[in-house]
Amino acid sequence: MIESLHYLPVAGSTHAALSERFTDLAPPLTARQAAIESARCLYCYDAPCTRACPTGIDVASFIRNIHDHNVDGAATTILQANIFGGSCARVCPTEILCEDACVRNNDAEGQPVKIGLLQRHAIDNAQFDGHPFKRGPSTDKTIAVVGAGPAGLSCAHRLAMLGHDVVVFEAREKAGGLNEYGIAKYKLPGDFAQKEVEFLLSIGGIEIQYGRALGVNLQLAELHTRYDAVFLGLGLAVSRELGLTGENAPGLMAAVDYIATLRQAEDLSALPVPRRAIVIGAGNTAIDMAVQLKRLGAEEVTLVYRRGFEAMSATGHEIDIAKAHFVRMRTWAAPLEVLLDDAGRVRGMRFEETRLQDGRLVSTGGIIEIAADAVFKAIGQSMGLAALTDPLAREIERSDKILVDDGFRTALPGVYAGGDCVAPGQDLTVQAVQHGKLAALAIHHDILSKAEAAWPT
Repeated sequence: MIESLHYLPVAGSTHAALSERFTDLAPPLTARQAAIESARCLYCYDAPCTRACPTGIDVASFIRNIHDHNVDGAATTILQANIFGGSCARVCPTEILCEDACVRNNDAEGQPVKIGLLQRHAIDNAQFDGHPFKRGPSTDKTIAVVGAGPAGLSCAHRLAMLGHDVVVFEAREKAGGLNEYGIAKYKLPGDFAQKEVEFLLSIGGIEIQYGRALGVNLQLAELHTRYDAVFLGLGLAVSRELGLTGENAPGLMAAVDYIATLRQAEDLSALPVPRRAIVIGAGNTAIDMAVQLKRLGAEEVTLVYRRGFEAMSATGHEIDIAKAHFVRMRTWAAPLEVLLDDAGRVRGMRFEETRLQDGRLVSTGGIIEIAADAVFKAIGQSMGLAALTDPLAREIERSDKILVDDGFRTALPGVYAGGDCVAPGQDLTVQAVQHGKLAALAIHHDILSKAEAAWPT
C-alpha cells in the first residue's frame, strides 16, 4: 500500500537521527522516583483505580509491593490480571481509566498517582527465574485461536495456564497484532512488542502457525471439527472508505498501513515523507499518524475532523501530544473531494464546513481547500467479510461486528470471539486483553462442564 507514495521524497535525515525521535514517549521512573511515587498511594480498600481498570489489576497491591521493594511481586500481581501489562503500561489511556479514578486526582493534590509509570517500572525491572506462572494439569484438550493479537494471545496464555494446548493461527509474519503493527512507534519502541510475545509464549503449550488467514487458507468449519473450541480474535483489518472519487489515487492511503510500514522499517530514512499532509479522523490512530509524520520531518500536518473537539474520540492527553508537535487541527470540516494534479496524484482535499442542527450534522455551504502532498485516512476500521465466508461461519450472528454473550460465546456452539471484532468495548488494547482472558475462562468452564456431563453416573 505504501507504494502509493513512491513519488514523495524520503525522510530528510539519517536512520540514527530519526530513531532518536522514536524512543519512549515518557522516560521511565528511576528507582528513587518510583519509591517516592509509590508512597503517594493511599492503598485504598475497594480501590477505585482497580475498578476502573478493564483487566482488574489490583493497583493498590502492586504499588505497595513497589514501596516495599518487591518489584517481582508487583510485576506478578500485574501479569496475573493482564499478561500484556508491559505494553498496556505504555499505551493504555490511564488518564481516562485508573488515574482518572485515583482519589488523589483532585484540585488539592494536583495530580493522581502515576499508576501507568509505576506499572511500567514494575514490569521493566522484574527479574523472574523463568515464567512466573505454571501450567495446570493437562486437560488433553486443544483449542484453536485465530489471530495473534492481544485478544488472541491473552486467551491462549490463560488457556495454557489452565492446562490446555493451544494452536494460534496468524495471517501475518509476526505475532502481536496492533502492538506490533498498529501502535505509534514512540509508544512501543524497538522490539518491545516481540519481547513481550516471547515472554508470553514461554509458559509453553502454545504453537503459532504464521501465514494462516481465516477465509483464505483456513476455514472455520475445519477448525470447528478439529479442535475442542475456537476463539476468534480477528481484529478490524479493513479500513473504511471515504466514498469519494479519487480515493485510490497515488498519495491517498490508510493511516494504519503507513504506521505498520513505519513500525517494521529497518531504515527510517528510506520512508517517503510528504512535506504537507492531511490526516482525516479524530481518534488515537489519527493522532498517532499526524505526530509520527511530524517526527519524520513533515513540515505541515493538518488533522481534519467533521465535528468539534468535544466529539473527538482521541483522549485529551493524545490531543495535547499533537499540539506539542504543532499539528494543525481543523474541526467542523467534512471531506468533499480529492484534489488531483495533472499526473493524477493527490495535491490536496476540498472540505465542506459543517455544523450541528437539531442534533444532525449538516453543511453550512462553506468550502475549505487544503493543499497536501499526501492524505491519510484514519476514519475507523471494520472486520471485513472475507474471514467469515464459509457456510458454518454464516451461523455466527453479527452486525458490523460479531455478537457475543457475557462469556464471549458466539451463536455457534464451541466458537468464541473477543477483541476489536466483537460488539462490546472501546477498541482498547487493555479491553482486548480482558476479552481474551474472560473467553478463556468461559472455554475452560464449558469444556469441563461438557466432560462432567459425559461421565457415567
